[in-house]
Amino acid sequence: MSLATSAVAVMLPVDDVDRAKKFYVESLGLDYTGTNGEGSAMFGLGGGATLMLLPRPGGQRSDSTALSWHVDDVAGQVTALEQQGVVFEDYDGPELTTVDHVATMGGDTAAWFHDPDGNVLCIHHTSG
Repeated sequence: MSLATSAVAVMLPVDDVDRAKKFYVESLGLDYTGTNGEGSAMFGLGGGATLMLLPRPGGQRSDSTALSWHVDDVAGQVTALEQQGVVFEDYDGPELTTVDHVATMGGDTAAWFHDPDGNVLCIHHTSG
């Protein structure tokens, strides 16, 4: 078995698993698959990947993107997620600028938002 072909589990620290679970189910539409013995809420993702929300009150959060989903239409997905209460970040800098929450970098597009615990999440489309 090779790591290159193995399913991935993404683990994000959260203060309140129940609050985070509600966001991931109700706002993002993820499929909740259960809770493990540690109390982590688990979600099935595409390609056999798993998202685990680890109970880590006061745990360290990354300033960088922790999880990104490849989507076909970033702007359309932004609109759909906003209707579910997701709030997107906007940037206006020399290296990154967003228009209607979407950054265009070459032919690629992306938009960022936070979960209730401050984890940076992204939706993106890579052309080509």
